[in-house]
Amino acid sequence: MKVGILKPSNRLSELVERASQGEEIVITLRGKERARIVSVPTKRRRSRKEIFDSFGRVHMKLPKGMTVNDLIDEGRRF
Repeated sequence: MKVGILKPSNRLSELVERASQGEEIVITLRGKERARIVSVPTKRRRSRKEIFDSFGRVHMKLPKGMTVNDLIDEGRRF
């Protein structure tokens, strides 16, 4: 949806609500795009596997008898 620059001031709450539903609002000035209102992406918790996989190939020696999950549970950072 494209909206002229004067309209958002009167309808800002409506435009923000529409953007939060996934619609992209483009604000124009004299017919040229100047700004966009878009929704904020929702954050989701990543699984331990996703976190571990995001490290790529990290080579490290774990303490004897420890697993990566044990280190994560203890709150250690590597």
